Amino acid sequence: MCGIIGYVGTEDTVPIILEGLKKLEYRGYDSAGLAILDRGAVSVVKQKGRLTALEEALRQNPLTGHIGIGHTRWATHGEPSDTNSHPHLGSQRKIAIVHNGIIENHRYLRETLERKGVVFHSETDSEIVAQLAEYYHRGDIMDTVIRVTNALEGSYALGFLCADDPDKLIAVRKDNPLIIGLSDGGNFIASDVPAVLKHTNKICYLEDREIAVLEKDRVTFYSRDREVIHKTPETISWNFESAEKGGYKHFMFKEIMEQPRVLRDTIRSALPGGTNHAVIEALDIGRYSQIFFTACGSAYNVSMVGKYVLERLCRFPVTADLASEFRYRDAVIDARTLVIVISQSGETADSIAALREAKRKGADTLAIVNVVGSTIAKEADHTVYTMAGPEIAVATTKAFSAQLALLYLLAVRFARGLGRVTPPEEAALLADLEELPDQAEALFAHVDRIQQYAATCFNCKSIFFIGRNVDYAIALEGSLKLKEISYIHSEAYAGGELKHGTISLIEEGTLVVAIACTERLYGKTASNVEQVLSRGARVLFLTSSGETEETDCLSLLPIRPVSEWLAPSLSVIWLQLFSYYVAVYKGCDIDKPRNLAKSVTVE
Repeated sequence: MCGIIGYVGTEDTVPIILEGLKKLEYRGYDSAGLAILDRGAVSVVKQKGRLTALEEALRQNPLTGHIGIGHTRWATHGEPSDTNSHPHLGSQRKIAIVHNGIIENHRYLRETLERKGVVFHSETDSEIVAQLAEYYHRGDIMDTVIRVTNALEGSYALGFLCADDPDKLIAVRKDNPLIIGLSDGGNFIASDVPAVLKHTNKICYLEDREIAVLEKDRVTFYSRDREVIHKTPETISWNFESAEKGGYKHFMFKEIMEQPRVLRDTIRSALPGGTNHAVIEALDIGRYSQIFFTACGSAYNVSMVGKYVLERLCRFPVTADLASEFRYRDAVIDARTLVIVISQSGETADSIAALREAKRKGADTLAIVNVVGSTIAKEADHTVYTMAGPEIAVATTKAFSAQLALLYLLAVRFARGLGRVTPPEEAALLADLEELPDQAEALFAHVDRIQQYAATCFNCKSIFFIGRNVDYAIALEGSLKLKEISYIHSEAYAGGELKHGTISLIEEGTLVVAIACTERLYGKTASNVEQVLSRGARVLFLTSSGETEETDCLSLLPIRPVSEWLAPSLSVIWLQLFSYYVAVYKGCDIDKPRNLAKSVTVE
């Protein structure tokens, strides 16, 4: 949800913190602030709004120093405001903290301290950490951090500054990501790799309840029992430029255009010699009696495609569940169940909880994630990685496509393991899959077509998406993408459900986006299109069939015919571009849509 950055070293801290916050704005952008420790005093500047507001405040009240923490907020407790912004200070102004997560027992702790005379200034759950730290502090900051975290219930990633220890930056985490960056010019804490990538690609990952003590020339890791832990830094393969816009106006458009490369890299990773190949080959589908997918948001829509593809290729029972429901519905799973958890960040709170619930019930678990060292990657029994690189825009595009690619490869591998395909048939399926990146790239020659159509749609009040089978699954993603970044109400429906109530919403001028890339069901979807046209709708029709002709109310977006199980990877690119251009014409903030954050690390 929120973004944390901290630095201790030899350079001026403020520019480093601001630069890191800019890389973390996708995690939250309601407000931002920083705390600098200089000459034995902690100074805080924080501001409601985007980082530009904080930068202006710092021009009026400049700070300098060589140790500091910063935060960009996605509000959970308390409205966005200057007061509710982070960092938070204790009443004695000795300790400053930044926090990502939810402190579940904050009311009890707050009431306890208020009875002892402590005065709170914000509505946040996070301030309790700063106030509790100052209440407990007796000169040893490590002891203070341990006592505070022992008292907290919930999830947290925390950074601490203490005026009594002016050369140390303390970090600790539980159920929220926090990394440690190591460099010759100093050391960093951050919520995510892009925040420090300009300065270092040497990273250590904090485990739950581990404590990192950062000084300018060293980092020491401790358990909560103060035992020293030895960690070997990992080298991040992403380069700094991959987390930059590279000349594009928006990260989202850049990431859409990167999809052919991402598809190619992800497919290669699962073939012989690739980094994911051994994991996929080691999965014995014969051990299992059923597969469950569980995920949130766009990753859930990937799961829906996966359900259709795996059932069709493998003739095997597959269920797709929202992670937020899976953890509470007492799913019937056991040791013969494979639960596949999909998450771009690997830190999605509901997906982590679903993974743990599956493991508690004895299921085997497989993670599909983009971030090495993430919680889901480490806790799953098996993990495969998408080759998407850093994805900065809040609305996912290239990570979605990479997840789909891995699911296709799993489907082919499982179909072979179950004897559903012969070796020649498997080779043909893989050959089709390896052509997918080139087919995706060919779509970009016609970007102007979708751009021109989007220019006629940005004033729509509601847009409906329809499809059948995998086309319905990808309609879910098209609808989600549109509402995420354009704020236009949209819904996705299985085409056959139109007559069961939905068609009453169709009136003169209503826009319906229809997807018909499943050849055997083309006639059914075409019939649905006729039904809405006869009631005054106008239709954007994505199809691989040449049977339909354009009219004043019917516009076609052709897709080169491919195997129906691969068609979602092409139709989703059209839908991403449609959503992008509609949002551009509306003047929306493409990369940072309101009320959303990239990684949902709280329930």
